[in-house]
Amino acid sequence: MQRFEDRVALVTAAAQGIGRAVAARIASEGGQVAVTDLSADAAQRVADELTKDGHHAIALACDVTSRDAVTAAVAATVERFGRLDLLVNNAGGCIVNSAYTDVTDDEWHNQLDLTLVGANRCIQAALPHLLESRGNVVTIGSVNGLVAFGNIEYSTAKAGLRSLTQNLACEFGAQGVRFNLVAPGTIRTPNWDDQPGQLDRLAGMYPLGRVGEPEDIAAAVAFLGSDDAAWITGITLPVEGGVLTGPATGWMGPQSE
Repeated sequence: MQRFEDRVALVTAAAQGIGRAVAARIASEGGQVAVTDLSADAAQRVADELTKDGHHAIALACDVTSRDAVTAAVAATVERFGRLDLLVNNAGGCIVNSAYTDVTDDEWHNQLDLTLVGANRCIQAALPHLLESRGNVVTIGSVNGLVAFGNIEYSTAKAGLRSLTQNLACEFGAQGVRFNLVAPGTIRTPNWDDQPGQLDRLAGMYPLGRVGEPEDIAAAVAFLGSDDAAWITGITLPVEGGVLTGPATGWMGPQSE
């Protein structure tokens, strides 16, 4: 299925995990992909792999906490491919590890800047091109932004993405631009590599008996970003193995990055 033939996508934090799977899925369906990441070298490795497989991809360094970097990445994508049809906001992460009562203003600002404001920077930079192409935005949120699973600062930032998505869907729907959000549960990414056995333990807490794979999220992004979802905007799509129906045994707090 070539749902993204003649379409151009920009994916943030695409050098590993969810972002890498999203870039590969869109490319496999005919899309031209700008692989962006904080690490230019890591982004280049992914773009090289996609190109070797016969796809069209470029690598760009992009720090979503820098407006100049975001603006440059969007401009380079449009210069290379001539248009932009899909923005996938994947950059983010849980970067505050202090007890809630000890969290400083700077820590709050840093978490919000990376996860919430960073996504907004990308949307603002991409929007003129998305209006022209009647494109869309898919943002990676988290089940942490839907119910109370801990990681308060991270969860609050993810919850803000849901509100941003809903409001932008209303603001720009009449102009043909869609905004949707995918809310993953625990996903097997390299961020868990230093916690051996943890994912196996968490798997038992999910009704479907396993944690998610990056490809599970990529499939949802590909659906919402394609014309198959042409009459869907402003929604949050949980992709979470059934955990929102109730944990199978207990809970230790999922993180999607």
